[in-house]
Amino acid sequence: MSLSTATATPLLGQSLQDLTTWMQDQGQPAYRGKQLHQWLYHKGVRSLAEITVFPKAWREANQETNLGRSTIHHRSISPDGTIKYLLKLADGNIIETVGMPTERRLTVCVSSQVGCPMACDFCATGKGGFLRNLEVHEIVDQVLTVQGEFRDRVSNIVFMGMGEPLLNVDNVLGALRCLNEDVGIGARSMTISTVGIPGQIRRLAEHQLQSTLAVSLHSSNQALREQLIPSARQYPLEALLAECRDYVKLTGRRLSFEYLLLAGLNDRPHHAEELARQLRGFQNHVNLIPYNPISEVDYQRPSPQQVNDFVQALKDRHIAVSVRYSKGLDVDAACGQLRASQQA
Repeated sequence: MSLSTATATPLLGQSLQDLTTWMQDQGQPAYRGKQLHQWLYHKGVRSLAEITVFPKAWREANQETNLGRSTIHHRSISPDGTIKYLLKLADGNIIETVGMPTERRLTVCVSSQVGCPMACDFCATGKGGFLRNLEVHEIVDQVLTVQGEFRDRVSNIVFMGMGEPLLNVDNVLGALRCLNEDVGIGARSMTISTVGIPGQIRRLAEHQLQSTLAVSLHSSNQALREQLIPSARQYPLEALLAECRDYVKLTGRRLSFEYLLLAGLNDRPHHAEELARQLRGFQNHVNLIPYNPISEVDYQRPSPQQVNDFVQALKDRHIAVSVRYSKGLDVDAACGQLRASQQA
């Protein structure tokens, strides 16, 4: 991609080659491109004025150049170290991103859209409607923002924030390339989460990504899935799972399934038995997520015993399973909650 000199063209998201060409177009030597790349992706600068290795006169002449960085609109900090950010984009729209630290890693949960068109019944983001897709630089910026805030290197990225990544495939793929090649995050340390868009999982398989694909299933049968995920009416569970099997065959990579446990609705042993039957015969892993309640709907979190019983029922049927508990429950950590509360 060739960068123009227009200030509307963000530098963030561009490759080393693109940045080198841009610097040369500005009358600077080629080695300045590598310096720009370093300061943009590894030092996290927000303006050319901060790049002190550049000539001062040149920086002043190009101070309006658009790097593509957002501004932090709001922070919510949890005692467990999780920080949720509301980021204001250039057009004034607000998105969420979350930094989740542990002793060994720093994970960023990124958004791929402003809002979400999928309207899942249990999701606060879906209640807020959909505005637009995020551009490559707006996705990458979320990671650099968390990295700068925590003053620590981001080790893992999950596309589990606002939006449906497979409705924004081109920009998500562009962001994956940039985060891997430019920011330096391992491809196997990135996960793309989707509720399933017809044909898009196979399309993703053709790219032979090393990243993990996580499919949000949330139900062991079609009728209940339609209740929870309206788009499932156009994409039957049988067809979705067939595409998932094709993905495993084409990539040779294990596929993850996200399953949100909702008390009394999909968390009984017979649901686990049904789920195990659906997932037999191909390499996969189930991530169980006890529900994080939101005010808009009355779904409830299952008891620890219900969670344990569900886990055991899957293990008894030789299904690989783990439980993922949400971090930052006290800071509106469920996707869309903080944004909704701040815009109310």
